[in-house]
Amino acid sequence: MTLDQIPLLTLALAMCAALVAAFVRGLAGFGMAILLVPLLGLIVSPTEAVVISNMLGLLIGIASVKDIRRAGEFSSAVPIGLLAMVLTPAGLLLLAATPPGIARVLIALVAIGAFGIVLLPMKQDHVPGTIETGLTGAAAGLLTGFAGMPGPPVVPYYMRRPIDRAVARASMMSVFLMTSVASTAAALLLRLGGRREALIALALFPAVLLGNWLGGKAFGRVSNAAWRGFVGVMLALAGLMALSRMLLQ
Repeated sequence: MTLDQIPLLTLALAMCAALVAAFVRGLAGFGMAILLVPLLGLIVSPTEAVVISNMLGLLIGIASVKDIRRAGEFSSAVPIGLLAMVLTPAGLLLLAATPPGIARVLIALVAIGAFGIVLLPMKQDHVPGTIETGLTGAAAGLLTGFAGMPGPPVVPYYMRRPIDRAVARASMMSVFLMTSVASTAAALLLRLGGRREALIALALFPAVLLGNWLGGKAFGRVSNAAWRGFVGVMLALAGLMALSRMLLQ
């Protein structure tokens, strides 16, 4: 199926999903892929959904470089991002070797698991060590390749620490930009993505750009508890919807 063969209603729904997912990303600094991949996986193959999401992550990451440079904690984000970049191709190869039906269910389960992660309590005075930082980067890389979701390990690394919310948001965004570079390059080199996926990503990018801008405007205007709860509910709904669709097929 080429881009022009996707029904207009389906493409419009994908744009709405991209808008909402990007709003969450702009508000919280994470969540776009966790919301978008399960939903895209309902209209394209799981591999294509991951590749498209990673391409969109790269595009919006480039557009957000100014915010990232202003507030990011690079002493942790750089090693996490570099290790994730190294292991992203392994996740892509694992995805390509997994039957589509199983991959869809696993990706949906990752989205559901993220619901619980964002609601975990903060660890007061916690300073992650080398091992925790390394495991976070490794898990982020594998999940970026397999599910297009580096968020589940990266989010609690920053969100459960008593650091400024703007620093946590910018740091997560910097890691996600690095994983998007690695995943997009790996997909192209491994021939798991190409012109079709790039065209779909470009078609969805205006919605992503708008949603991210709106989310950025809302950032800081809601309480910490409110935005954590909102993002958690959105992640749970996305995962449950994708999982139920797979089980009914």
